[in-house]
Amino acid sequence: MRIEVHVHGNIPLRAGVTSAQIETALKPWLEYIDEDSLADARSVYEDEPGIAFDARERLLEICWTGDVGRAFREAIEVALQALNPYTERAAEIEVTYYHDDGQDELGIVFVGPTPEAIHEAQRQAMIEDVSHILARQFGDSEIGEVVAQLNELFQRTAPGSSAGRSPQASTPTLAPSNRRRLH
Repeated sequence: MRIEVHVHGNIPLRAGVTSAQIETALKPWLEYIDEDSLADARSVYEDEPGIAFDARERLLEICWTGDVGRAFREAIEVALQALNPYTERAAEIEVTYYHDDGQDELGIVFVGPTPEAIHEAQRQAMIEDVSHILARQFGDSEIGEVVAQLNELFQRTAPGSSAGRSPQASTPTLAPSNRRRLH
């Protein structure tokens, strides 16, 4: 069974990273979509850049949509994690699956130079998301209470702590489909 997926995000890269290194890291993804290079990894939508490496800006821009099967989830996570040594700082990559039943399944994969950088990016993203949701109903004081609790949870689950878990991937969530693509 094939399903449409959209992968979206920008990954800041360390100075000196080459296109060959990026292609090697992304090999599981490129092999999955049966492409030999980043230049060949085009999105099914012409207005999306696909996977674009900008050496001058030190940025990997990903805006790619394709039809994939069940094994894609593992291939994309392995490929994105292989980018970790080349990243300047942590970044989140959204991976959205568009199911035929109208449900969108959103997952986020974090990449970064260290587990600590990834954990901090996850913490910041969580606080931002939760604060925006709470701001609809509550004031700064109440939001501050929840943020303090989130900070405590993240501190307890930091890399190296006994409660720590793998910081890279988040659990996918299903949501009613209200868009086909992120653009």
